[in-house]
Amino acid sequence: MTSRGRVLLVEDDRALVELLTYHLEREEFEVETTPDGEEALMMVRERVPDLVLLDWMVEGISGIELCRRLRRLPEAANVPIIMLTARGEEADRIRGLETGADDYVTKPFSPRELLARVGAVLRRVRPALAGEQLSYADIEMDIVAHKVKRGGETVPLGPTEFRLLKHFLEHPGRVFSRERLLDNVWGHDSDIELRTVDVHIRRLRKAINDGGRTDIIRTVRSAGYALDAEGAA
Repeated sequence: MTSRGRVLLVEDDRALVELLTYHLEREEFEVETTPDGEEALMMVRERVPDLVLLDWMVEGISGIELCRRLRRLPEAANVPIIMLTARGEEADRIRGLETGADDYVTKPFSPRELLARVGAVLRRVRPALAGEQLSYADIEMDIVAHKVKRGGETVPLGPTEFRLLKHFLEHPGRVFSRERLLDNVWGHDSDIELRTVDVHIRRLRKAINDGGRTDIIRTVRSAGYALDAEGAA
């Protein structure tokens, strides 16, 4: 049986862990669990999951702090995070999302609701999990083979340009500032200067626009960059 992806469940309620593990595994997800925030951080460093289900209140470091630290890890910067919490106040919800969570589920919730949220987040944030392929306009990316084609022709890309394009393909049309790209592609703790982002954007543009193709990367003055076929045309 092929796994739909690996889920790390960070939760200290044993009964809830058993319930969610049962339902996730029934939906063909591989599940790893821990009640401890510090251990969860170590587990992610050892083997990056496809999605993290994170309780707000866990042992060790808090769920909010763990979410913040995960977003600073280069290898986990784009891993979808759904926060599970009994805190239903709007301020708490906003705080969780601003920290880097992709969604927020308030307890009590049904396993069916959570599975629907998991599926929605994975489709939105990590479409590569559906078939290890990303595409937008005439650009196609094979995640596993590490190959990119535009208009059916192979585009040679360096590792950084590949990661940069992958990030854009996962969020087509969305404008990212240089700071956000630095966080998401290079990692929050990187010592790389902002102008380095511009250098790699130029390299990516040169590679995918070779042969006189339309520049599909749009520069938004004072805002950043976006993969936008309509806006760049």
